[in-house]
Amino acid sequence: MEQLEPTLAAIAAADTIEAVEALRVGALGKQGWVSALLKSLGGMSPEERTSTGPRIHAAREAVTAALGERRAALESAALEAKLAAETADLSLPAPATARGSVHPVSQVMDELAEIFADMGFAVATGPEIEDDWHNFTALNMPETHPARAMHDTFYFPDHDVQGRSMLLRTHTSPVQIRSMLSQGAPLRVIAPGRVYRSDSDATHTPMFHQIEGLVIDKGIHLGHLKWTLETFLKAFFEREDIVLRLRPSYFPFTEPSVEVDVGYTLINGKRVVGGSGDATNGGWMEVLGSGMVNRKVIEFGGLDPDEWQGFAFGTGVDRLAMLKYGMDDLRAFFDGDVRWLQHYGFGALDVPTLSGGVGVRA
Repeated sequence: MEQLEPTLAAIAAADTIEAVEALRVGALGKQGWVSALLKSLGGMSPEERTSTGPRIHAAREAVTAALGERRAALESAALEAKLAAETADLSLPAPATARGSVHPVSQVMDELAEIFADMGFAVATGPEIEDDWHNFTALNMPETHPARAMHDTFYFPDHDVQGRSMLLRTHTSPVQIRSMLSQGAPLRVIAPGRVYRSDSDATHTPMFHQIEGLVIDKGIHLGHLKWTLETFLKAFFEREDIVLRLRPSYFPFTEPSVEVDVGYTLINGKRVVGGSGDATNGGWMEVLGSGMVNRKVIEFGGLDPDEWQGFAFGTGVDRLAMLKYGMDDLRAFFDGDVRWLQHYGFGALDVPTLSGGVGVRA
């Protein structure tokens, strides 16, 4: 064991990682002295192994520990030296061209928040992992509703403590229920966020973005809804010639329910929002679903439907971005293609403001 003390001293004095590695090989490598001692145990008598074996193993542990400590110390010292040598000169000029961009979805989210904030709406959020009561039952969706089907909804195998099925929310409507339960009435909120459905093609993706609005107050009627949507769309598309068409529809959580179409004009073969919806040079396209909040939904929200009324609306944020900024494939939003982001992205300073124009491009 006479090699142990010199080896430990050499390890303590080693000043490079390479020197530590050389000492490791010399002691613990195949031809190292510790390895040779371990091999000699096979030729010893049981009595000799009993007395010598623990000493050899103790020497191996001591060398291993010393090597680890010295390596860690040297690596830490090297990192400190590297950090000390790396400096950032804050006086350097900015790059000639801006680097990075704001994703169109993030930009449109900011645009929507700016528009609705001007109309007195607050932004509300909720969990993306929901239970089926908030996502379906409280929104007056029957057990047989197609949206509950496994082929349309991402369910989790486990249930919550109340035995409710857990899922990735299929819309941001559960935020409406949570807002009514937590804040009561009157209420005026928008709920933007990610939602999930089992679908994928040029106009559908398994994860996309929605924004929903909810107004609860006394004396609310369909006229308030139409004015709100018209004001919102004029501000978003930055045109005064926005024309809406409300068509009767059905949603479990609103009654009456209306689909909202907006008139468009064909320019160079592309749909541009605005105009009267004249079939000779344009038409109508659906952009929103809306209606007066169903009495049952108001009750599930903990409010008295005889006292409080309201309207709700919802639309896809990604689709609004496509319509406004001329994109034709929803899947490109999530591909992470730098060239696409450089073309459609926004500058970090392009903060939407109503006074400056919510859609100003860099």
